[in-house]
Amino acid sequence: MNLARRLAIIVSAAAALVILGAAMEDARGVNDAAITGEGYPATLSEFHLFTDMATRAPAARVTPYTLNTPLFSDYAEKQRYLYVPGGKAAAYDPDKVIDLPVGSALVKTFGYQQAGRFKALETRLLLHRASGWVAIPYVWNADGTDAVLKRAGTRIPVTFTDPSGTIRTISYSVPNQNQCKDCHALSGAVTPIGPKIRNLNDGKQLQALLKAGMLDRLPTDAPRLARWDDAAAPLADRARAYLETNCAHCHNPNGAASNSGLYLDWHQADLNARGILKHPVAAGRGSGSNEFDIDPGHPERSILIFRMESADPGIAMPELGRATVHAEAIDLLTRWIAEMPPAGTPADIGVKATRN
Repeated sequence: MNLARRLAIIVSAAAALVILGAAMEDARGVNDAAITGEGYPATLSEFHLFTDMATRAPAARVTPYTLNTPLFSDYAEKQRYLYVPGGKAAAYDPDKVIDLPVGSALVKTFGYQQAGRFKALETRLLLHRASGWVAIPYVWNADGTDAVLKRAGTRIPVTFTDPSGTIRTISYSVPNQNQCKDCHALSGAVTPIGPKIRNLNDGKQLQALLKAGMLDRLPTDAPRLARWDDAAAPLADRARAYLETNCAHCHNPNGAASNSGLYLDWHQADLNARGILKHPVAAGRGSGSNEFDIDPGHPERSILIFRMESADPGIAMPELGRATVHAEAIDLLTRWIAEMPPAGTPADIGVKATRN
C-alpha cells in the first residue's frame, strides 16, 4: 500500500471518529443523576443541559420558555429553559406554578448585550429533588464556554445600555444560595415563582408542552396573565401583572412579607389588602412620610411608588435583585394609580382606610 493510500485511510478513520463523537455528544442527554443526586457539580456543563455550552443549545427535553410578565433584574436579559425527565409530565394547575415532577430543572441564564451579542453572566438552577427544590447559582467564565459553581455568590462589574439609551454601570449581584431562599421560599420551602400557568399562557407555549407530552392536560379556559408592556391591554391588568410577578412572591399570606398585610397576588380581591388606602404596618423611613401604600389618584403620595423610585437599600422595593430603578414600570404604575378615583370623590370606589 502506497503512502497516499495509507494517509487517506487514516484521514477517513479520524473523520469517522469525529462524527461518532459528535453523535455521542448529541445523544448524551441530560445528566439526571446530577439533578436528583446529593451535592452539586463543580461546573454547569456537568448537567448536560446544553449540547453546546458556548451557544447554550438546549439538550433534548430542555425547552425554552418565556413569561408574559417577567421579573425585573437590573435590565438583565434572561434565557429560560425547563427540563422534564423522560416518561414524566408536569401537572396542570390553574392557580399555581406549573407542577414539575421530581427530576425536573428550571434553568435561567442572566446576561447583557455586549458589542451586539448576548454575554452570559450567571445561570441559576432550580433542581427538583426527592427532598424538594434546591436553588444554586453558576457564574460563567470570561470566554463563555462554561460556568462554575458559586454557592457564596459574587459581584460582577457590568456596563450596559438600558431601553432609553442610557449607559449604566453597576456592580451586578449574583445571589448566594441562602439569598435564593429569600425570594423562593413559600411556607418555608424553596419553590419556583415565575412559571405559573397564567404567566406561561401566551397561546402557544402550553400547547407545545402538551403536544410534547411534558404537560398532562390543558383546559381551554386556562388563565392568562397580561403582559406588562402590552399597550393594547387594560392598564389595570398590566399594572397588577407587574406587581404579581415582581412583588407577590413575598407579598402573599405565605411569603416572606406575610406580616405586612400587603398581598399583591393576582387573585387578591380585597382592595385594602392590595394596598389601596392601606397604612403600612412598619415601613419606617421606607414610607417617605406618606400615609398609604396606594393613595388613589395620588401616585406622588403612594408608598409603593416612593419605594420603587429609590435605589437606597433601606428603602428600595423589591429588596433584592436590583441596583437600578425600573423607570418604565414606575411610569406604568404611576398612570394606574393616577387614574384611580381619589377617596371622597363622587367616583370613589368606596374603600375605607385600614391599617391591615
